[in-house]
Amino acid sequence: MRILVTGAAGQVGSEVVAELRRRSGEMVKGPGLDVVAAARSELDVSDRDAVLATVTALEPDLVIHPAAWTAVDACEEDPDRAFAVNALGTRHVAEACRLAGAHVAYVSTDYVFDGTATAPYREWDTPNPLSVYGASKLAGERELSPGATIVRTSWVCGRTGPNMVKTVLRLASSTPGALRFVDDQRGSPTVAHDLAAKLVELALARRSGIFHVTNQGETTWFEFARTVLAAAGLDPGRVEPIATMDLDPPRPAPRPKNSVLDNSVLRLSGIELLPEWRDSVAALVVELTR
Repeated sequence: MRILVTGAAGQVGSEVVAELRRRSGEMVKGPGLDVVAAARSELDVSDRDAVLATVTALEPDLVIHPAAWTAVDACEEDPDRAFAVNALGTRHVAEACRLAGAHVAYVSTDYVFDGTATAPYREWDTPNPLSVYGASKLAGERELSPGATIVRTSWVCGRTGPNMVKTVLRLASSTPGALRFVDDQRGSPTVAHDLAAKLVELALARRSGIFHVTNQGETTWFEFARTVLAAAGLDPGRVEPIATMDLDPPRPAPRPKNSVLDNSVLRLSGIELLPEWRDSVAALVVELTR
């Protein structure tokens, strides 16, 4: 089975490649998995000709598509680039997959919702993105056929690339005194390793439709930062709460106040949920600091 992974050097893509290669190595019977890892430098999804040429030449059975421009504030300031990569790029991948007869699995985001709900968002709730990033990722969802696998996730952190775990650790070592994090945005932190394993599981099974996939539990960025410091053996008391409106300078892109995703489809389908976020984040902190 040949599998193409876009954005293979990114935070999620690199973990997807590792998970696929781990699974292939564990296969004692059959031909295993032929994994083709395409980083952005090797495949720019906004280039239609390149995408069509690559996919039709490889003839993959499956394309896992985490490639995206995820710099939320930068997307707000350059919407054309955001839509070129996240929306039009996904159109190119979808078109190429139709030509090659490949299944496609796409990674989307909690930012498709406006965050005004008082309860966690289900897969059937109506999206209403506040930001360019969220709008461009929702546009990417709408480029896909009903048979595609769409995995929405939130607050991703991992071993590769910039993320909030690394930010908290960096600030703790470089900034004297108090560290201030917002206490009025709620979400479910998701460790890229855990996400990749479930994404691969759903993609290999060709499960169609939208799935919310996050680590279990919810928190605020304030509570998250305290957890990271505690896991690193540092003083969580250094972290102080601040309101989003008091951030200086203010962030260009609006954030949803409630980013919690109810993993309804996994739960109702009897599919095992990801571990509790505190356990996975603590394990990640230990790995990053040892």
